[in-house]
Amino acid sequence: MKMPGNMKSMMKQAEKMKVQMDKLQEEAGNRTLEVSTGGGMIKVRAKCNGEILNIDINDEIISSGDKEMLQDLILAAVNEAMVKGKEEVNNEMSRAATSLGIPPGFL
Repeated sequence: MKMPGNMKSMMKQAEKMKVQMDKLQEEAGNRTLEVSTGGGMIKVRAKCNGEILNIDINDEIISSGDKEMLQDLILAAVNEAMVKGKEEVNNEMSRAATSLGIPPGFL
């Protein structure tokens, strides 16, 4: 069965949008962000796609000998980086979708 010209055109446009959205998602995921916890004692730099690039631990927290607090601060910083990264990607995708004429919440 042959598709009508209008349907074929719509399918091509949908495929083009998908390619654009995939590219935008990849670009947004490769952006980096930095979060800190414990008043800057722990800093985590990560990509928005979830890849942790660096964890910086202040010497003062290491010398305190409080292993439990150090673990908690690292965990909090990594979790915050993950949440912020997902939010950044979602926000970028929503803006991109809106600019392409895709209704909010459709993605």
